[in-house]
Amino acid sequence: MRLATYRTGKTVILYDAGSVCDADMAPQLGPTLLDPQHWRQQGRVVGEAPGRGSSLFLDAGAEQWVLRPYRRGGLVATVSEARYLWLGLERTRAFRELRLTADLHERGLPVPRPVAAGVTRHGLSYEAALLTVRIPGARALAERLAENRADAALLTSVGATIRRFHDAGLDHVDLNARNLLVDDDGKTWLIDLDRCRMRPSGGHVPGNLARLARSLRKLGHPQAMAAILEGHRGGE
Repeated sequence: MRLATYRTGKTVILYDAGSVCDADMAPQLGPTLLDPQHWRQQGRVVGEAPGRGSSLFLDAGAEQWVLRPYRRGGLVATVSEARYLWLGLERTRAFRELRLTADLHERGLPVPRPVAAGVTRHGLSYEAALLTVRIPGARALAERLAENRADAALLTSVGATIRRFHDAGLDHVDLNARNLLVDDDGKTWLIDLDRCRMRPSGGHVPGNLARLARSLRKLGHPQAMAAILEGHRGGE
């Protein structure tokens, strides 16, 4: 994977040169690449994910992409739902998430392959969006639990995958049953690395697992955590 930057006006795009390019025959590289309205006008939106920000599933030809605009939640969203304080390009949430995702992907960890991150500056604030490759057949662990399609073996595998990320030093600040995907082959994937970072000390692990346990309780499946913890301990 080779990351490069493309600048035009107030917008800067960090992208994987193996996914898109800035040649004349590839006009997809530009502000429209991360513009939901552009994809809608092209008739290439094939689905939409639930949740804040309304991620779109896009027809990108040989594969599908996921376009996720960054959106605020809570009380601060009443002031600005889509804008964040500008502290420098490399400190934007989009650039940080894409670089972290690319790093984990290069390590062979199961995260979606990153495509691009776009940042548009507006004086002291900015808007941003992220593009990743959609994982074929993947569905949230929360959905599988709701359909009673998550047996002990699957949950143990989920725990083992989480352990791989923890061993690499990842602190996933929003580890929950919707950010864990399972594909048709039973492979677990981790998504939504916004605000996550690497912390080699390991002190973050109990907090990550506690957050996941709370997520499972809210979904009405607290018993699932036992098998996940068993898989997580399997690497010890």
